[in-house]
Amino acid sequence: MKKIITTALLAVSFIAISQQKNKTKPVSFSTKDKTVTVYTSADGTNLRLSKTDNLQFTDLKQPLETQLCVFVNPSKTFQTFLGIGGAITDASAEVFAKLTKESQQEFLNAYYDKEKGIGYSIIRTNIHSCDFSSGSYTYVDEGDAALKSFNIEHDKEFRIPLIKKAIATAGGKATVYVSPWSPPAFMKDTKNMLRGGRLLPEFYQSWANYYVKFINSYQKEGIPVWGLTIQNEPMATQTWESCIYTAEEERDFLKKYLGPTLKKAGFGDKKIIVWDHNRDLLAQRASTILDDPEANKYVWGIGFHWYESWSGGSSMFENVGKVNEMYPDKNLIFTEGCVEKFDTKKLQLWANGERYGESMIHDFNNGTVGWTDWNVLLDENGGPNHVGNFCFSPIHGNTKTGELIYTPSYYFIGHFSKFIGKSAKRISSVASQSYLMTTSFLNQDGKVVTVVMNKTDKKLKYSLCIGTKATEVSILPHAIQTLIY
Repeated sequence: MKKIITTALLAVSFIAISQQKNKTKPVSFSTKDKTVTVYTSADGTNLRLSKTDNLQFTDLKQPLETQLCVFVNPSKTFQTFLGIGGAITDASAEVFAKLTKESQQEFLNAYYDKEKGIGYSIIRTNIHSCDFSSGSYTYVDEGDAALKSFNIEHDKEFRIPLIKKAIATAGGKATVYVSPWSPPAFMKDTKNMLRGGRLLPEFYQSWANYYVKFINSYQKEGIPVWGLTIQNEPMATQTWESCIYTAEEERDFLKKYLGPTLKKAGFGDKKIIVWDHNRDLLAQRASTILDDPEANKYVWGIGFHWYESWSGGSSMFENVGKVNEMYPDKNLIFTEGCVEKFDTKKLQLWANGERYGESMIHDFNNGTVGWTDWNVLLDENGGPNHVGNFCFSPIHGNTKTGELIYTPSYYFIGHFSKFIGKSAKRISSVASQSYLMTTSFLNQDGKVVTVVMNKTDKKLKYSLCIGTKATEVSILPHAIQTLIY
């Protein structure tokens, strides 16, 4: 009996400590003497991340139900912000190499300089080829399971130089993570890097060693690798490089091979991201891997993409929040999204940008710490891509004229990436009516960043409310705003 009581008391103490630990720490924030600086991008105008207003806070009376409001509570804090960025693929690097020196510098500033551009701080890149490569390739000779022929000479021509320039432009610091699209053909049951197939069990160790070789090689080139995903889109049989893992197969490869191999090589600090596929099966994959204590200990977070609407349904934003509720100790990171099916006529389609704004607001509000777009740069045809899977990127480079084409997506992403600082805390941000979407962050310098998006055809007025203070803001139809105060 005494033993039962002692155990119960210990359990109660543990719960109390846990609750204390998870309690939101109040943040001291005052609107006194604060000016609200407003930046706007809007359809049908020339406004692109343009400063449009400086506003002051005044006293707020009880809001009415007829009033449109955005309520921000800086004392309620959530996840810590990691950053925003995009993928430097072979395609991006090859297009960059074809630009003039002036356009190359413009491109680097546009993405990676916080003052001149939108301040990207995350870089994803592929482990050997993906669809956005000019052709399929690996770093070893066919059949070399011992990896004696391993070398990254291929990447030294275009990709590595661009990654290094991007890191330098970002102030010498960037969060770089890497992803494979397929093991070499000889390691798979189909003997083909393309069209799915599975990693053969006899090559699990060899494939785990491959990640170590890649990380070592890139770090010797001066590119620090922060983390990795296990497999890009492990449930999709694509016409390009792809490989299928069930949840159990990914779990077992991680806990028996990849995790221990990285640790043994001195890479136990590398952040391992599981899933790296759409929001639809996110909960099942997370549960299978994270409910296994041996696999769980190697996992930093869960990565996800936005293509689940291929089935005809809507984006499953709430699935991100559900996984965040189930595993609050793990990080959620958006690892890929782009507008598919390139069409020159749609380069300036505003809805493409709105897709980014809507996803980013929902994903951050559901606990996401970092957000990674797909290719940072593609050519005037949405490539190169060796299987014809041409897509949009926020910036396109016209390889004939050398001109850079900025799409609406670039500006929508910039409304977040330019203003939210690393290690910012997401804070409570709630719209009173469905006309507006919003998210907010508290930067380490004490400034709040509130993003507000209006997808309607109407010009709207809303009150930005913090406690008993408010300011009235106008937002144009189909506009996105960032408010700094």
